[in-house]
Amino acid sequence: MVRAAVLPAVGAPVEITEIDLPDPGPGQVRVRLAAAGVCHSDLSLSNGTLRVPVPAVLGHEGAGTVVAVGEGVTHVSPGAGVVLNWAPSCGGCHACSLGEVWLCANAMNGAADVHARTADGRDLHPGLNVAAFAEETVVSAACVLPVPDGVPLTDAALLGCAVLTGYGAVHHSAQVEPGETVAVFGAGGVGLATLQAARIAGASKIVAVDVSPEKEELARAAGATDYVVASDDTAREIRALTGKQGVDVAVECVGRATTIRTAWDSTRRGGRTTVVGIGGKDQQVTFNALEIFHWGRTLSGCVYGNSDPAKDLPELAEHVRAGRLDLGALVTDRIALEGIPAAFENMLAGKGGRALVTF
Repeated sequence: MVRAAVLPAVGAPVEITEIDLPDPGPGQVRVRLAAAGVCHSDLSLSNGTLRVPVPAVLGHEGAGTVVAVGEGVTHVSPGAGVVLNWAPSCGGCHACSLGEVWLCANAMNGAADVHARTADGRDLHPGLNVAAFAEETVVSAACVLPVPDGVPLTDAALLGCAVLTGYGAVHHSAQVEPGETVAVFGAGGVGLATLQAARIAGASKIVAVDVSPEKEELARAAGATDYVVASDDTAREIRALTGKQGVDVAVECVGRATTIRTAWDSTRRGGRTTVVGIGGKDQQVTFNALEIFHWGRTLSGCVYGNSDPAKDLPELAEHVRAGRLDLGALVTDRIALEGIPAAFENMLAGKGGRALVTF
């Protein structure tokens, strides 16, 4: 039996309870977690914005040590440090054939599997394939990647979602060039990673936008050159900071219609807006036909940073080793499993960066 954070039903509070975790079967790996980040996507699972089978063990951003492997697993062995990959690509669908592994049609198939059982025998599913909010987990071998050399195991958890997403949004989706100007909307875990990525990309001006004035110090430490407290005048303030032109690139890490619209309005004519935040289907963003023609702007979605974890993790590790990427700076709270509900409340209130469950 291991302790885990279980979502018993959509909209219900998370329960910290013991679960019966099986031994790894063929093609599976058992991992003892070192740390797991509390991501906004976990909150979206709990409130039904994202739908997965329940009851489920939540958590998708994690790293730990391999305890045991099932038959046929050869790329990792017991004792190895691994990062959990919550969206493994199948390699055979249409998206994978195009090299767009972040859009794999089969990436979420494992979320419907029975992952473990409660003490009273109820089936549990792995929320986003990896069930990282637990002392240990059993996952498909495709869901584990070796921790790169030089990256502390606890910090490596952040590579599994926040950093891949933020870095990929800048380097893969928006393709920020040296000297360009960037605005990042939302200074939570993903937003802070995006700010660091914009700095690494060589952006000349990096404007952080958030509803909380208290996040300015965090944002500037991550690379922001300017900080704007979100208001009805946000787009006007950003244009004032950029010679009345607007930024070249805006990255939206919130997932709200008003924020997406403001990010679009904050870019220059011909600018690019990348949407990372996950909003509900009731969040409607509207544009008129004339402004789309006149402004010549680009609006694009971004899934998992448009990243290929197997290729991007070594690159991220090199930035960590060189001191360009500070994983620890993304973490504002280190908590136990029991702290997850409070971390959700802090997210809803717009407080802090990344909360990290440490085991």
